[in-house]
Amino acid sequence: MPQIKNALIIGAGIAGCSAAITLASRGVAVTLVDKQDEWRFQSSGIFVYSNGLAALREVGVLDEILASGFGIGDGKNIYLDHLGEPIVDVFYPSIGGNVPPILGIKRAEIHRILAARLEALGVGIKLGTTLAELHTGSEEQAARATLSDGSSGEYDLVIGADGIRSQLRGLLYPAVQPRNTGFGVWRSVHQRPADMDAKVMMMGVGKRLGIMPISDDKLYIFGTVPEPQEHWYAREEWPATMREKFAEFGGPVRRFLDEVSPETEVLYTVVEEVAAPLPWNQGRALLIGDAAHASTPFMGQGGAMAIEDAVVLGRMLDETASSVPELLRRFGERRHPMCKFVQDASRQVGEAGAVEDPESCKARNAAMRDTAQTHVDNFYARLQALREEERAA
Repeated sequence: MPQIKNALIIGAGIAGCSAAITLASRGVAVTLVDKQDEWRFQSSGIFVYSNGLAALREVGVLDEILASGFGIGDGKNIYLDHLGEPIVDVFYPSIGGNVPPILGIKRAEIHRILAARLEALGVGIKLGTTLAELHTGSEEQAARATLSDGSSGEYDLVIGADGIRSQLRGLLYPAVQPRNTGFGVWRSVHQRPADMDAKVMMMGVGKRLGIMPISDDKLYIFGTVPEPQEHWYAREEWPATMREKFAEFGGPVRRFLDEVSPETEVLYTVVEEVAAPLPWNQGRALLIGDAAHASTPFMGQGGAMAIEDAVVLGRMLDETASSVPELLRRFGERRHPMCKFVQDASRQVGEAGAVEDPESCKARNAAMRDTAQTHVDNFYARLQALREEERAA
């Protein structure tokens, strides 16, 4: 293991917390900073597939995640058209044991579990704090960082896990900017009726709308719509606008759309991508998660890729004696093929779901009956092949 005694991690989202746990578990003194002045995370849901659950197991929090979320035991995703008519059922793979192929969980629960693990490991956390200045260091010299609270120090490793609008990426590679994908995504949280225990995806004309249980008593609905020009809606308009955007949807989602009100947890975000070219590091400073490779949400892989970043970095620390800058360069080379594959596949799925011609949508739905399961099987087979290539690199 290279001489990494201490590390600074910027950003306390899924990527940053996972990296902090991974490093602290290996005896590294970690300082984790985040611009938020208190733990405050988007409260909608997230679903995690088998590869993400495998990564959470390596981080050491899978049991708590399984206890807090809602697993789809058979891995079934029910596809319907926008009126609720069946298209096809697709099944996702499992990592075995008692781990479900798909798990839905509230985002705030993931962060609660990660934060508890950070506390148990004694990770130093500074909220309401940002990076003010950074010298990225070299093979011979540590990085030196000054924080917004006036403190400064030398670090063997600095990680930027600060999301799509990464401050660290702005310092290292200011030309790399988020790209608007032409989509907006809407989410709302609801009470889960006892009969709603499956993952459902409804394919509309130019729109997709899904339902996912996230606990024994909650579920969330999530929908994407074309937004060719980046558009923002006032927060107080979100409930009414969400109902309007998906007014044509019926079937099982109708009762949840009808109950969306100003009292409902509703979240709207513009869908952006970040595709930072290699290298993802300068000296001892490294970008991970959305700061390096933010993806569209259509494959449900953004969180998984962030957690896998932490896991792969930890493995590389265990197996290599190379210098820190060299290790970080090799990390980017290992992870880039996987993250690019996921970005490309997710984008293609989003574009297929954005078809706005009704006849073309009918043809798409008909084709899904013959090809949807094959696409899922091929996607996860390719993930596995890329994972084996990562381990061998």
